Amino acid sequence: MTAEPTPEPQVLPEGLFADEAGCPRCTWCQATPFYRQYHDSEWGFPVADDRRLFEKICLEGFQSGLSWLTILNKREGFRAAFANFDAEKVAAFDAHDVERLVQDAAIVRHRGKITSTINNAQRVLELRREFGSLAHYVWRYEPAAADRPERITREVARTLSTSPASIAMSKDLKKRGWSFVGPTTVYAFMQAMGLVNDHLEGCHSRAAALAARRAFVVPCG
Repeated sequence: MTAEPTPEPQVLPEGLFADEAGCPRCTWCQATPFYRQYHDSEWGFPVADDRRLFEKICLEGFQSGLSWLTILNKREGFRAAFANFDAEKVAAFDAHDVERLVQDAAIVRHRGKITSTINNAQRVLELRREFGSLAHYVWRYEPAAADRPERITREVARTLSTSPASIAMSKDLKKRGWSFVGPTTVYAFMQAMGLVNDHLEGCHSRAAALAARRAFVVPCG
């Protein structure tokens, strides 16, 4: 009996890996199935929900100096600690809450980032009064297609840590009194919330995220 030929291993562009079923994904999510789930169903998909937007920009601030997987693994702890990122509730936190949170091992116990989250919740309420919703404010900074790279390869992705839109949004947020919202933090937020789609060419989630953006209705207040 003739032996079946061994299939050639799948050759993927740099920056992608294939799982056991051969599904190609961005390499950064390779560490755990939980990380892959986040990559497949959240990262790069457009979001209009104020709670989720506020949560993400806060968690991006906490992530500074750490890996995103560290923050993702603690996300439920953060949600419990910060009233599920209900901006009105967090805006009312006081000094006792800060001390409680500094002792909470379920989150990153960084006093400056904790007080920043409370401050930023208060700023969210101000944005809502001006723009109707945090979502309306945020989506004003979605870059035009002409301002984006034609193809997102690993080489291109390495250059994408800020953008003119993230710099502009960071500058405006800081002017409005926000903290821990530098251009790099804001760009990571934009990547995660679907204002830009930085899934690499060939990643199976890239087309899904593009389709979700085509069906998405940009918030208007």
